[in-house]
Amino acid sequence: MTTTKNVLAVISPHVGGRTAGAALAGLLPGARVTVVEAADEDPGALREAHAVITALAPVTADHIAAAPALEVIQCASHGYDYVDEDAARARSVPVCNIGSSGAEKQNVAEQTFALMLALAKQLIPAHTALVDADWALPRLQQSITELSGKTLGVVGLGRIGEEVARRAVAFDMNILYTARQRVPEETEARLGNARFVPLDELLRASDYISLHAPLTDATRNLIDAERLALLKPTAFLVNTARGALVDQDALADALEAGTLAGAGIDVFDPEPPTSALRLLKSPNVVLSPHVGGVTRETLVRIALAAVQNVLDHIDGKPLRDVVA
Repeated sequence: MTTTKNVLAVISPHVGGRTAGAALAGLLPGARVTVVEAADEDPGALREAHAVITALAPVTADHIAAAPALEVIQCASHGYDYVDEDAARARSVPVCNIGSSGAEKQNVAEQTFALMLALAKQLIPAHTALVDADWALPRLQQSITELSGKTLGVVGLGRIGEEVARRAVAFDMNILYTARQRVPEETEARLGNARFVPLDELLRASDYISLHAPLTDATRNLIDAERLALLKPTAFLVNTARGALVDQDALADALEAGTLAGAGIDVFDPEPPTSALRLLKSPNVVLSPHVGGVTRETLVRIALAAVQNVLDHIDGKPLRDVVA
């Protein structure tokens, strides 16, 4: 490292706050690191920051305007929707994620299958019934299903989506996918001869739909009431990407009306969700608090990937994973 740089580590409280930030700061020897839980918590540190590392904490246009020395915004995640891309672009400040590191792909894929299996095997109602001394087998056996032979529709076949599809092959599932562009034929062959289809066709044909698209203006409420109506009444929707990809009220409507068999949700809009979120009381849902990507192993990989990109920038090396 040729010169001392000021790094502002902004770690949202619901992903560890200052405790997690202190551990991250320890990976930046030679840099002057300030750990905060909101970007404007320490105006002086923001004003002097050459780099901002943010873990799900908003970096707004006002924050960017208040940081005249800013050279890079590094997201400690695959998603980057919590950074004002337009404001960063106007200042020529690159925004980076950790996409090429694959740091989160293992656990997000595992969490996706945990939700799918919980839905297929009716684990939550089975457990609750037994705790209440209710032998629920006669009632549940008609709704317990297998993954084998079912069609999985993967929305977004990036690193995480591909990891999910790879696991689906082991479960003998048929794979459809939609993405910004078709993947190479050899990749499709490796993923059980996965087929590239338009989104609406995928929704109509799939037994399980798993969302792995980034949140952008184009994908916000991608799964709305109109698209939910395309799903089979026996289908399950799984979202481990971003809560705002789905119209949450429309999903609650479908679950309550019985036009959708169930949903597994790990992400919400906003996070944490408020008590007004109808999905908290909707039938046949399995919910988890954005735990995809936050195992002990994953957090280490995420921190190392984010920090290494900043260290490389400080050393004058090209940035990786520039998304804006």
